[in-house]
Amino acid sequence: MLTSAGPIDLRSDTVTRPTPPMREAMAAAPVGDDQFGEDPTINQLQERVAALLGKEAALWLPTGTMANQVALRALPRPGDDVIASRECHAVWHETGGSAANAGVQITEIGAGGVFTAEEFLAARKTRGHLVYPPTTLVEIENTHNRAGGVIFPQDEAERVCAAAREHGVASFMDGARLWNAAIASGRSPASLAAPFDLIAVSFSKGLGAPGGSLLAGSRALIDQCVRHRRMLGGAMRQVGIFAAAALYALDHHLARLAEDHRHARRLGERLAQSPQIDLDLATVQTNILVFHLRPDAPDAAKLVAWARERGVLAIAFGPRTVRVATHLDVSAAQCEAAAEVLVALAEGR
Repeated sequence: MLTSAGPIDLRSDTVTRPTPPMREAMAAAPVGDDQFGEDPTINQLQERVAALLGKEAALWLPTGTMANQVALRALPRPGDDVIASRECHAVWHETGGSAANAGVQITEIGAGGVFTAEEFLAARKTRGHLVYPPTTLVEIENTHNRAGGVIFPQDEAERVCAAAREHGVASFMDGARLWNAAIASGRSPASLAAPFDLIAVSFSKGLGAPGGSLLAGSRALIDQCVRHRRMLGGAMRQVGIFAAAALYALDHHLARLAEDHRHARRLGERLAQSPQIDLDLATVQTNILVFHLRPDAPDAAKLVAWARERGVLAIAFGPRTVRVATHLDVSAAQCEAAAEVLVALAEGR
């Protein structure tokens, strides 16, 4: 199963390597000191993505986790309550940063990566309560990683954000994979971002750049984020090389996300045929698949270890849960081959 380029790596869409043309764009990028606002390529990226998202201003950050952490420092106060989807990235994949960096409490609601405006209102804690921390932020992850790359329904996002505004609660979208949501839903990034006060997007996942994320919102809010980025050590210097990669990706890797979605669908359809695998194909909406192993199948750790021996890399998301993700560095044929390996191992072959 090992190819000439190595194993079939489905662990994440972050494992991609810059293409030769992307490297050329990075090498040719004009740069300057970003802390002084003098990196022309960073400035170009920030202006372009702010316009793409329909926001006044934007700020580049080195990682998606830092973007989320800056949002949690800029919008709520220490000790406040944040409402978010169950198993969201901010709770499960940021090593406790929400508590350590922002000092906030996160209340998880909903199921399968989504929740309703009614669930938000039921969980909201009012300001001025004797013992409850006030809810000052609602966060939506779109697409939702641990739910299998599902897209948050836009009409519900609009209802949630409208309810939040009515009660003086800020809204934030962790849109690390917003590009996938836009391509799969046929909606523009600006329309998906419109209900939110602040939004984060990533360039190092489906778009295949080697790093970088961005926050977009009002100019006043982004000015606050600049300070918090500095506090967290994210103010860098000649980072236009990263911005050049992101700009190249927006030009050349955005529309092709549909290929990743097709590959994931085909892979999912094969996995779902196995009697030893539980996979709801309704959740296979973008490029991530999260599937569960039946009680008489091997556990996730064993399956992942055995798959590695056969040249397929995946991630155990729990004792009997596995995640795979398609991306620009895996072909349709490789996804089909990987599906056969995973099915065979789940069935004890």
